[in-house]
Amino acid sequence: MDQMQKQALQVTKEIVVKFIETNRISPNTFPELFGEIYRSVLGTIRDEAELPQSDNESDASR
Repeated sequence: MDQMQKQALQVTKEIVVKFIETNRISPNTFPELFGEIYRSVLGTIRDEAELPQSDNESDASR
């Protein structure tokens, strides 16, 4: 498992915990939603990593 995957897994865990705390995810929907959230987070992390450094810096200043 590479570093991006580990980061995505950690972020996904935090998101899912918040959703469980607010009753937006139940034990019945957990298996399918966890995978969807993980793929979405991982895709976002990979997209951000592929941006040129100058784009990342300009986005942070907005």
